[in-house]
Amino acid sequence: MFARVSTIQGKPEKVEEVVRFFEKAVPKGLEGMKGGYLLVNRKTGKIVSITLWETEKAMQASASSANKIRGQATETAAAAPPTVEIYEVATQL
Repeated sequence: MFARVSTIQGKPEKVEEVVRFFEKAVPKGLEGMKGGYLLVNRKTGKIVSITLWETEKAMQASASSANKIRGQATETAAAAPPTVEIYEVATQL
């Protein structure tokens, strides 16, 4: 399994707006997607998105769509460009 971790440092007052955006923007039932999480710190405005993928190929196939969604979320959060990191999931606790 693979994970894409995106971090946005936005304005605290924009966090709820970004949460609502993600709830609507992220398509359900993408091939190979195993799930995802949106983590927020409402005091600092930091937002972390974690999506889990069955294979690296499935994750790569979603990259264009993910880039677009991430860009729109960054605008919504009034944030600097996001960071994106890719990981292989070694174990699930």
